Amino acid sequence: MQLYCGSLSKYKRLKTREVKVGGLIIGGDQPIRVQTMTTTDTMDTEGTVLQSIRCINAGAELVRITAPSKKEAENLKVIRDELLKRGYTTPLVADIHFTPNAAEIAARIVEKVRVNPGNYVDKKKFEQIEYTDAEYAEEIERIRERFTPLVLICKEHGTAMRIGTNHGSLSDRIMSRYGDTANGMVESAMEFLRIARSLDYHQIILSMKSSNPLVMVQAYRLLIQHMMQEFGECYPLHLGVTEAGDGEDGRIKSAIGIGSLLEDGIGDTIRVSLTEDPEFEVPVCMDLVKRYENYASYREEGAEDSAVKIPYNPFEYKRRRTSDVINIGDKHVPVVIADFMQAEKIEAADLQSIGYTYNEQTDKWIIADAAADYIYTSDKLVSFHLPGTLRVICDYQLWMTTNEPGKYYPLFDKNNFAAAKKRSDRANFISVNVSEDNSELIASVKNDPTIVLCIYATAQNAMQQLRTFVATLMSENISSPVIIAVESMHIAIDEQLIHFSATAGGLFLDGMGDGIWLINDPSKMVNNQVSGRTYLPTKNNHQFLNNTSFSILQAVRTRISKTEYISCPSCGRTLFDLQETTAKIRRVTNHLKGLKIAVMGCIVNGPGEMADADFGYVGSGPGKITLYKGKEVMKRNISSEVAVDELINLLKENDVWIESGLLV
Repeated sequence: MQLYCGSLSKYKRLKTREVKVGGLIIGGDQPIRVQTMTTTDTMDTEGTVLQSIRCINAGAELVRITAPSKKEAENLKVIRDELLKRGYTTPLVADIHFTPNAAEIAARIVEKVRVNPGNYVDKKKFEQIEYTDAEYAEEIERIRERFTPLVLICKEHGTAMRIGTNHGSLSDRIMSRYGDTANGMVESAMEFLRIARSLDYHQIILSMKSSNPLVMVQAYRLLIQHMMQEFGECYPLHLGVTEAGDGEDGRIKSAIGIGSLLEDGIGDTIRVSLTEDPEFEVPVCMDLVKRYENYASYREEGAEDSAVKIPYNPFEYKRRRTSDVINIGDKHVPVVIADFMQAEKIEAADLQSIGYTYNEQTDKWIIADAAADYIYTSDKLVSFHLPGTLRVICDYQLWMTTNEPGKYYPLFDKNNFAAAKKRSDRANFISVNVSEDNSELIASVKNDPTIVLCIYATAQNAMQQLRTFVATLMSENISSPVIIAVESMHIAIDEQLIHFSATAGGLFLDGMGDGIWLINDPSKMVNNQVSGRTYLPTKNNHQFLNNTSFSILQAVRTRISKTEYISCPSCGRTLFDLQETTAKIRRVTNHLKGLKIAVMGCIVNGPGEMADADFGYVGSGPGKITLYKGKEVMKRNISSEVAVDELINLLKENDVWIESGLLV
C-alpha cells in the first residue's frame, strides 16, 4: 500500500510544490504558514482593515476576506490600498462562493483567491440525479468553460489559488456519484486541479475541510495518494477543521484534525476555525505549528520505514479488534482513566471532579455521563465505598497487600510483570514505554487474556512510536486492549489541549485505542489569555483532564457523552451575532447528550454541514433564521429574536427535548 506521507515511523515533511502568494512562499521546505479570516462586513473598510491589522500583529501570515459579490470583490482594492498605506504588506486572500464573476475581479486585486469546487459552478439542492457517463462528461466540460477564465486571470496576474473542498458543500452531482464521502471530496477538487494543470497553471493550494476530523483526515490522505498516483507530485495543503466551534471543544477538534496530519509531516499552511474573534485563532495556530519547528532533529527519531508494516487501511476507519478485559476492548466504548498519582490522599468529594457526586441523604452516588471508568491511585488505597461503576488501578506492590479483586487491579512495569509471582485473574495493566525495546514483553503477553497495555512514549515523535507499536501488535495478532497514555509537560492550557489531542486523537482516528489516560503536572500550569479573558476550562486539574479525555473521545466519534455543536467561525457573510447565539444555544441545550446541533452564520456551508448534524440554526437574511432537521427546512425566515425558542420547540416536536431540571 502506497504511503500517504513521507514516513509513518518518524517525522518527515511531505514534499510539495512551492507556491508564491505575494511575497510569501508556501510549500516545499518553507515553514508552515499561519492564517486566519476576518469576520467583518467586507464593505466596512475601516473595520476590516483594523481587524486585519489585529490578526497580522497576532502573527497571521495571510488574511482571508469574504467576497460574496462583485461589490465586495471590488472593495478589496480599497482595503488592500489602506493596509499598504499603513505599512502592512501581508498577502490577502479573497474567499469566493457561488460567484465566479467576483472571483475574476478579486484575482486582479489580491494575492490569492479561494474557490469552493462544490458551489463555484455546481449547485446544491439536495437532489439525487443519476448521470450517464456522457452526461457526467458534459458537466465536467461546463465546469471547464466556467473555471478557465479565472485560471487564465490568475496566471496573467501571478495570483495564487486555493481549491478548497468543504465536506458540507459537495455538489449534488458529486454526491450522486460518490456519496457523502472523503472520496467525493477528493474528486471534487481533482476535477478543478486537472483543468488548471491542463492550462499549465500550478500556483495552487488545496484543502479538504470537514467538521468531522475523521472525514477530514481521510480526505487529505486520499488526496495525497491521488495526486501522487496521477501527477507524481503533490501541491501544498491548507489544513483546517471547519465549523470546529469555540472554547475547549473547538481547540480539541482542530488539534485532532490538523495535528494528526502535521504529525505525519502533512500541511503547509493552517487555519484554526473558532467561533471567536479571528485574532484569537492565531495563537492556537502558532501553538500547533511550533511543535514542528525543530523537525530537523525531530525526524531523526523512529524506526526505518522498511521495518514498518501497515496492517490496517489508513483511508477508512476500522477499530482494531481486541479481546474483552472486564469493560475494556472488544465492543466496549473506550474507557477513561483519571490520574490521581500526585494526590496526597483521596476522599469521596474528590470524585466529583471526574463525574461522581455523593449524596449523603440518600447514601447514593450520582453518576454523570462524562464519568471516568478507572482511577489510578499509585501507592494509595481508597478508604471509602466507591461507586459501582468505578474501579481502581494501583501499583503492583500495593495491590499485593489488598484483598478486593473486584475493586483493585495491578499496574506493572515490564520488569516486575516478568518477575511477578502473583497476578490478577481478571485484569493486569502493564505500563509500556514504546520508545524502548519491548520484544520480550510482546512475546510474553501474546496468549494472556487478562492483559491491558498502557502505552506511552518518551521520544519527541510519540504519536509515530505509539502507532508503530500498535501496528506491531496487529501484525503479531496480539489482541490485548490498549490504553493510550499521554503526558504533557507544557505549562499553558492551550498547549496541553493541543498536545493531548494531536497525540491521542490521531491514534483514535486510526482505530488504535481502547482507553485514554491523560497526565500532567498541575503545579507547572499557567492560565493563558483567550478572547480577552482568562481561559479556565475547569475548576481543577482532575476535572480538566477528565473533560479533555471525554472531549477527545467525542471529537473522534468513539464515545458520545454530551451535546455536540457544529459552529462556524463567522465571516463577513454572517447574518447574526454568531458568538452570542452559539453561547445562548449551548446554555439551553448542553444537557441533550448525543445530539448534534449546527449553528451557521449563512447558507454557504450551513445546510451541507448539517448533513452531519441532527438540527440546524442557519442565518437566511438580516435578522432572519431558518431551522433545519437534518437537511430538511422546518421553519423558514423566523425572527432571530424568537429563533432559539423556536429551536427548542422544534426539539420538543421531535421528541428529543429533555427538561434540564430532571437531570441529576
